[in-house]
Amino acid sequence: MVRVGNGGVERRRLQLARQLSSDHYEQIIVCTEAFGQVKDELLEAGCQIHEIGRMRRIFDLRSYLRAWKIARQFRPHIIHGAVFEGVALAAVVGMTTPSAVVIGEETSDPQNRRRAGHLLIRAMYWLTDHCVAVSPRVGHYLREDLGMSASKVTVINNGVASPIRSTWDDKAKLREALGLTEEYVVVGSVGRMEDESHKRFGDLIKAFSRLATPLTRLLLVGDGGERPGLEALCERLSIRDKVLFVGYQADTYKYYELMDIFALASEREAFGLVNAEAMRCSLPVVATRVGGIPDVVEHEKTGLLVPPRDVDAMAKSLFRLISDPSLRECMGAAGKLRADREFSAEGYVARVESLYQRLWQERRR
Repeated sequence: MVRVGNGGVERRRLQLARQLSSDHYEQIIVCTEAFGQVKDELLEAGCQIHEIGRMRRIFDLRSYLRAWKIARQFRPHIIHGAVFEGVALAAVVGMTTPSAVVIGEETSDPQNRRRAGHLLIRAMYWLTDHCVAVSPRVGHYLREDLGMSASKVTVINNGVASPIRSTWDDKAKLREALGLTEEYVVVGSVGRMEDESHKRFGDLIKAFSRLATPLTRLLLVGDGGERPGLEALCERLSIRDKVLFVGYQADTYKYYELMDIFALASEREAFGLVNAEAMRCSLPVVATRVGGIPDVVEHEKTGLLVPPRDVDAMAKSLFRLISDPSLRECMGAAGKLRADREFSAEGYVARVESLYQRLWQERRR
């Protein structure tokens, strides 16, 4: 991995650290840096973390040497690399660890990847024993665009933990603290505010501004360098009093509980983990039809899909759900059933373990 912070890849590794049997698996994470609550939770789960320092470029020989020294000492049976740099580290270190099964995991929606990037990651995946795709769309990219054989690619949908319900008192206190009475219809979104060309919170704010009323609110959970600009946008649109910025929250589920509709305006997503989290909380979803999102959100069943950058379409879909409580309830219930069945953390861990066991048994033959 590149770094351990609070993103989706790190949270999936936390699921593995917590749920894979410690009697059968000893897990270590090699990363450039580690910080935040997920790091603490990984350590609490018994997972070792080795920081090798920042990779200044993809072929930073010092980083590969440090990772190789850790592998030589640990002697892993399985090397599982995720994200671009993580796959490269796993592939190169795996070449010097012939007894290990090497797995590369594609976690990105690569639509903006340059041709040189496609060629490089293709070479890295060719050096692995197997490839994991986090959604069917990503699996298509590995097979059709990179030319990986179907037998070398396994689609394992991302999984999210079951929501922990707040008590009535805790929920009421949070509502009061945020000034949200039961009469409000709350549209919410969750994500890092670091790359507006990716998450496009601005599009969601613009769409909300077109239908903001005294009884609607927009709840944004997340933080980052783009936040001041987004707050300034709300001021220009004269809706600052109707948009709540609550910053980064380690426990996002208690904020999902305050929402009536979840919205995601991303330009690209390999999977869209927050959509699955929202669905497990019985929320209807309005999201962009990009990357792996259509594999998660079923249009007209568990939510509504709109073209990316289409503020008008986003506004119309939000208005449709705001004005129809029964449709919100119906889509939310269908979404929860789908997410519990297809996108649970338990299912994700079980499928990863099944892959580990199969590949290791094949290697031993």
